[in-house]
Amino acid sequence: MALRPYVVGNWKMNGLRASLAEARAIDRVAARYPQVDVGVAPPYTLVLALAEQAEHSAVGGQDCHAQAKGAFTGDVAAPMLADAGAGFVILGHSERRALHGESDALVQAKSTAALAAGLGVILCVGETEAERDAGEAIKVVAGQLKGSLVEGAAAAAKLAVAYEPVWAIGTGRVPSVEDVAAMHAAIRAELLAFYGDAGAAVRILYGGSVNAGNAVELLSVPEVGGALVGGASLTAESFGAIIHAASVALGD
Repeated sequence: MALRPYVVGNWKMNGLRASLAEARAIDRVAARYPQVDVGVAPPYTLVLALAEQAEHSAVGGQDCHAQAKGAFTGDVAAPMLADAGAGFVILGHSERRALHGESDALVQAKSTAALAAGLGVILCVGETEAERDAGEAIKVVAGQLKGSLVEGAAAAAKLAVAYEPVWAIGTGRVPSVEDVAAMHAAIRAELLAFYGDAGAAVRILYGGSVNAGNAVELLSVPEVGGALVGGASLTAESFGAIIHAASVALGD
């Protein structure tokens, strides 16, 4: 089954109101590639403004709280993201896991909250360099996945999984094509075991130093259904090249 390619930009803690011009340029690029699903996750401060302006790309949040409301200073609830116009949320990113101590159980709780609010979920998993060197990469990622997934075909229908090896994020290093293929095949097997046939429709994205130069090769790997892009998503020029690569490798 051919799945529509999905290319998502994670702006992380970057972007002021002036960045909306770049986001509009990205939206214009997305319009040229209707066969590719494009999303941008700006900082919370830009979600509403970007959602009001985007016509051809989805807008998402970079995290959400597990509760729908309450005394949680500084946090953002999934219904708030949905109310601001977000259509999806990135959860379980390695930076959240490492810097904020997020466990698989917490990521699962956040996913449950996001789904209840009608948001799509991009669930991030990935191993550290030490875990890969120890030969435990697939075991670690499979454990993260099983501990973070929400049960049910309805959850599967709103889910994408992003494999981001921690040691490749923002470093310019990428795994070999063989390693990416092996990991994505393992993730697919876990999704099928967990969801049954519904697991076949979950898109598995690759993330970690994706750029215009390596996108076609990475996106041509079996079971790679798109990309979660960090720094290269901040400009229409670099992100647009990756969207084009997705159309070449996966969709057109």
